[in-house]
Amino acid sequence: MDELKAAPLGMDAAGFDRLLAEHPTLEALPTPLVTLSESAIEHNLATMAEWCSAAGVDLAPHGKTTMSRTLWQRQLEAGAWGITVATPWQAAVALECDIPRVLLANALVQPGALRALAPHAARLSVWSDSRRGIEIMDEALTTAGAAAPLSVLIELGGTGGRTGVRTVEEGLDLARAVAASPVLRLAGVGGYEGAFAHAADDASLHRVREYLEDLGRLHDRIAEDGLYPTDGDLLLTAGGSAYFDDVARVLGPRHDPQGSRGPATRVLLRSGAYVIHDDGFYRGISPLARGGELPDAADATSMSTRRPGRFRSAMHGWASVVSLPEPGLALVDAGKRDFSFDEGLPEPQAVRRLGRADVERLEGARCTAMNDQHTFVDLPDGHDVRVGDVIRFGLSHPCTVLDKWRGLVLIDDDGAEAPRATGLLETTFG
Repeated sequence: MDELKAAPLGMDAAGFDRLLAEHPTLEALPTPLVTLSESAIEHNLATMAEWCSAAGVDLAPHGKTTMSRTLWQRQLEAGAWGITVATPWQAAVALECDIPRVLLANALVQPGALRALAPHAARLSVWSDSRRGIEIMDEALTTAGAAAPLSVLIELGGTGGRTGVRTVEEGLDLARAVAASPVLRLAGVGGYEGAFAHAADDASLHRVREYLEDLGRLHDRIAEDGLYPTDGDLLLTAGGSAYFDDVARVLGPRHDPQGSRGPATRVLLRSGAYVIHDDGFYRGISPLARGGELPDAADATSMSTRRPGRFRSAMHGWASVVSLPEPGLALVDAGKRDFSFDEGLPEPQAVRRLGRADVERLEGARCTAMNDQHTFVDLPDGHDVRVGDVIRFGLSHPCTVLDKWRGLVLIDDDGAEAPRATGLLETTFG
């Protein structure tokens, strides 16, 4: 079982399965370790499903966050419309996992990938922001003899943003090119508001809302010009994990899957980090941390009179203290190869004494630096942390935690005095 660093040394796959089936406490497992809390995951799934239902929008969560067939299926069972991916390879993984609807939130311009994915065109939607990209898709799919047209969303960006046409007029021109192709289906408009802000101050939120207004305007112009097909859903999609409330507020009124007010349009959020959440970036910027108000037009009766609950961080890192080389400094055996660091350093939260199962709070400690396999922890005066003790860390940004682990240990409840392992969540990151 050497290929899974969560397993005790010398234990084969069968032995690790038997150990987890016994629901051991965490002192039975090695460090570094990352765990995922079942209770937090279940809470987050229910919270997001309830929020979307009350807000009157649908969800196609970004699957790149977890690359886990198990979690994708649980998201679908909680009401998700489909799964979003970012690369052709991720799309292939999702299609092989029998995901019924896959949204590739990116341009698909590799002829080989187009030919390989052509047989799955009925379940796949992609983005485009260039005439050259449309030409590549048209030629590759025609050569492949695609049985069904590939659904294409026009991607709108903006000055200083990432990909996407820069103006509504450019988007309208591109929509005409897609509509003219016999092997493509004009399926809507997409974009990513997170490219324009990284905070929740007034200026950032204003920029996000301006962009979303443009996204809605492009969709409306395409509909007014009669470019959309008359059959099938149209998709209007935005919404990462930071500003999904604004997406619902600005675009949500266009959510009309039955087509009672015009072309049948489905407003899709693509929030992916919510299912794991974090103790860093998303904890601070998530709409539910900032208030989580529902859009004015939403029917909030299903929420009764209460606000939606906050998401909970399901992931925690565990690392052993391997050195106390000077007063107030601890070095632990986990670093950049194990924990995320791109959206903030880990947060020391608790300590488990050597040989003990119970966890106690660790107040006043902070991380100051990380190396590949070490993290520097500044300990408060009067601490009683010793070599061999295990520190639990809150982590920021689930996307760059999970991709470091092929198997993550599931625990029953991160709030338990002595959490117990319940199983293994396997990931597919290539």
